[in-house]
Amino acid sequence: MAILTLAGKSLWSRRLTSALVVLAIALSVTLLLGVERLRTQARASFANTLSGTDLIVGARGGPINLLLYSVFRIGDPTNNVNWTSYRTLAAHPQVAWTVPLSLGDSHRGFRVLGTSRDYFQHYRYGRNQPLRLAEGREFEDVFDAVLGAEVADRLGYRLDQSIVIAHGAGEVSFALHDDKPFRVVGVLARTGTPVDQTMHVSLEGIEAIHVDWRGGAPVPGMRLSAEQVRQLDLTPKTITAFLVGLKSKTAIFRLQREINEFSAEPLLAILPGLTLQQLWDLMGLAENALLVVSGLVVLVGLTVMLAALLTGLNERRREMAILRAVGARPGQIFALVLGESLTLALAGAALGVLLLQGALLLAGPALQARLGLAIAGWPPSGHELALLAGVLGCGALAGLFPAWRAYRYSVADGMTIRI
Repeated sequence: MAILTLAGKSLWSRRLTSALVVLAIALSVTLLLGVERLRTQARASFANTLSGTDLIVGARGGPINLLLYSVFRIGDPTNNVNWTSYRTLAAHPQVAWTVPLSLGDSHRGFRVLGTSRDYFQHYRYGRNQPLRLAEGREFEDVFDAVLGAEVADRLGYRLDQSIVIAHGAGEVSFALHDDKPFRVVGVLARTGTPVDQTMHVSLEGIEAIHVDWRGGAPVPGMRLSAEQVRQLDLTPKTITAFLVGLKSKTAIFRLQREINEFSAEPLLAILPGLTLQQLWDLMGLAENALLVVSGLVVLVGLTVMLAALLTGLNERRREMAILRAVGARPGQIFALVLGESLTLALAGAALGVLLLQGALLLAGPALQARLGLAIAGWPPSGHELALLAGVLGCGALAGLFPAWRAYRYSVADGMTIRI
């Protein structure tokens, strides 16, 4: 303990240099832990987005693309599913429930999802948690809308407020369905999933705003009011995808094969968990590359510490000689320099953890709003603690060489004036 106290006082006497070394180590530790936290929390957030769904069915294409646009609202479908095909598969003896999904429109950068009221009954996230309404009710009328928590908070919407849907899924759209506004009737409780960034309307509502549109634009000379549209048959002709829950888990692979061989049109059925694992396998190379880069940055920080210790050691030859002269043994000199390196590494690691927590507090809301990622700040995971222990171990190893050099210094060497 006395050696550590002396090491602390020695570092304080060189506080400017020590502070720069600590800052270099802290920034490298922040990057290393930040990459690890983002990687693990992103996986957990994605895994918690959907649960209790056995199959996701959409037009034939890539399984990962189907998962991304149907669950995470990322990307666009290659094609749609005919309503008759959906009804046929929904009536399958092994199917317990289905939830149709219709995407393609947006509201001020947020995706609009057309669905049925079964969505609120059967959609599950996290550990089989159901959706809950924070206020209001589910949609009942053609032009009712239920907002995700983030949509309501970011745009400041309240119940009974009128909103206009834009055609297409871009951030900015000049094609507005402003002749058929929707009314906010409910706001969902926050889930930490893409549901929070979604505006939910009925399938009939999606059909209603497009009855007088063709090819992505209004039909010239054809403009139907909201009241006129209500009198029409608003059964959708196509949907984007649908979720499937089965009566028996043993029938998953058999029904998946039946859907993939569906004769009426080319369809694709995927298992959400298996497809998500394929996504992580695809992203594994990029994750490992980020971790390697972060590790190299930590190595650079420790190299800065080693350079500072070696440079300072040449300037402290007389200090070491005086310590030897007053009775300090070579082993104590070795422990002193090693204690300094450990102190620098420990201070840098602690500051790095604090910087990461501060960054998450500042950037957390933005990540939640933009990407739907809920990144927890504290406590660190077991793997992060292992990384911190590795940084401290590397700090100790980096201090061995300057400690060994200090050990070899003698009283005579320290008292000798070199020209």
